[in-house]
Amino acid sequence: MTALQLIQDLTNVLFVSIFVLTAVAAYRRRTRIALDTAVLFGALAVVVLEGPALQLLGIQTSAASSATASILVMALPCLMLSLLADFTNVPLLVRAIALGGLIAAAIVIITSGTPLDPIAALFLVAYFGIAALYVAFGFVRLARRSSGVTKRRTQAVAAGTGLLGLAILVVAASTVAPGAAAFVSGATQLLALLAAVSWLLGFAPPARLRRYWQEPELRAFLERASTLPRLPSTDAILRELERGAGDSFGARAAIGLYDANTGSLCFDNGHGALPPEVPEHSRFLASRVFASQHAEFFPDAALAHPEHATAYRAAQVGPVLVAPITAGQRRIGVLELFAAHQPVFSGDDLALAQLLADQAAVILESRALIDEAARVQALEEAAKLKEDFVSAAAHDLKTPLTTLLGQAQILELRFARDPALAQHQPAIGRIAREARRLSALVEDLLDASRVEEGKLEVRREPADVAAVVKLVAERNRPGKERIVVDARERLTGSVDRRRIEQLVDNLVENGLKYSGEDSAVEVRAWRDDGEIHVTVRDHGIGIPATDLPHVFERFHRAANVDARRYAGIGLGLYICLGIAQEHGGRIWVESTVGQGSTFHVALPGAGEGKPN
Repeated sequence: MTALQLIQDLTNVLFVSIFVLTAVAAYRRRTRIALDTAVLFGALAVVVLEGPALQLLGIQTSAASSATASILVMALPCLMLSLLADFTNVPLLVRAIALGGLIAAAIVIITSGTPLDPIAALFLVAYFGIAALYVAFGFVRLARRSSGVTKRRTQAVAAGTGLLGLAILVVAASTVAPGAAAFVSGATQLLALLAAVSWLLGFAPPARLRRYWQEPELRAFLERASTLPRLPSTDAILRELERGAGDSFGARAAIGLYDANTGSLCFDNGHGALPPEVPEHSRFLASRVFASQHAEFFPDAALAHPEHATAYRAAQVGPVLVAPITAGQRRIGVLELFAAHQPVFSGDDLALAQLLADQAAVILESRALIDEAARVQALEEAAKLKEDFVSAAAHDLKTPLTTLLGQAQILELRFARDPALAQHQPAIGRIAREARRLSALVEDLLDASRVEEGKLEVRREPADVAAVVKLVAERNRPGKERIVVDARERLTGSVDRRRIEQLVDNLVENGLKYSGEDSAVEVRAWRDDGEIHVTVRDHGIGIPATDLPHVFERFHRAANVDARRYAGIGLGLYICLGIAQEHGGRIWVESTVGQGSTFHVALPGAGEGKPN
């Protein structure tokens, strides 16, 4: 076997192999592009297999069989133009000229004898070569508009088409220079082999080669990924993710984020075929993948979702890859990759699509964490500013308030002794009461700052907690008659009497404030297992379950508290928590909305608790 024969046989094997691969793909997908590709290489396979098949069957090559093979060869330019038209616009005039050329070529082949007349041969060669080169340049233009693996596959197809056209033009040289027939034959076979290799790489590239072609854009995407979470906004991140994913596949991309409030996937940069909001439970491809949480390949979006076929075709959306974007158990959204034509994707590209979706999930989660950290930091800074302001304001208010309260009390005593001023007694009493209330509020602000700084002053000594509870209950205040006390035994503990009085008073005041005017506030004190227990129970509005973990936080007020009806700034319970903890005790609450709340305090008995 000569080297030339080996090249020819290898070329034929490659053409037949491409036909088998494209025929299988066409059977699986049955799209127009897949069918056109299979027909093109089917014609080539018939041409290269005709001679060996007839020889195997012991049939001599006839003029009819030779003419049939020649017509099939001349049909290749029309088939290639048809394939190019699947990718891009081919002028109708060009297609008409190609069809007319094919008809003329068929007439020439049928009516001419063997060998062909030189002029007829030149016509056939010129027709084939010019048409093939036109197709090649069409794929070159298409490659310039593409990126990623699509660009490289299109370049390979363009190279294969151009090489085949060049091979046919080289054949023309044998008619001009008959003495160079041997060289022309060798060059033609070599160009045909290179064309077969290029077409194999373009139409049926091995998976490993596709990965290699995707690697530059994918590597660039992954390198860029580390900086994406710090872009100015989530929208900017999404645009970069879409661009990077699209470049990796040589396609377009869109990301839809799930909005739990609307139960839909939101596509701010959709592909024109999708509405801005895609319902979670719908027939849209994105919705199906989001529900199943498994990446899927749809060879033709219009066939997969017929109800929306018109919109898909109008937006030039053909094959679609959809992968879910998920972080752990949290469903974030979907990544859609789509193109106008079939050969861009294959079923085994799902793994890469899922990889990009997973990377997108990491980036979006990182951004969410950054936003959350920024939010927490802002809240902490705001809280710190609030604390600094409150502490400074409380200190500045304390001195004039002390003076105001002292003067109001003096006037109150003076007016009580002078009958002539008796008519002004209620006004002075109100001034004194409000001054005392304002002074107590300032003291609460200062105590809250001390609790936060761990400097709440507590001076413990043996004291009867039951007596403290009774003293608080007997204090003159609105609603005093509603307080019911159960403290029958002496409860001696190592406590700061003033602070325990403040704690119980805050709890009783809350019970009176948040319950009805005819509703009792029950205060109970007893000893249990060495601890002193105090409970304050009301039958008021109660605390929502979502607020229970936060009731002892600074400035927190329950969601069902009407600030216009119930005055306060949310520091009383925070101070109670600080007092209980400074005594080595505990405080907690049990509550049901509409039925009331019970606050529990447990303090160490005599000789126990935190040291002074």
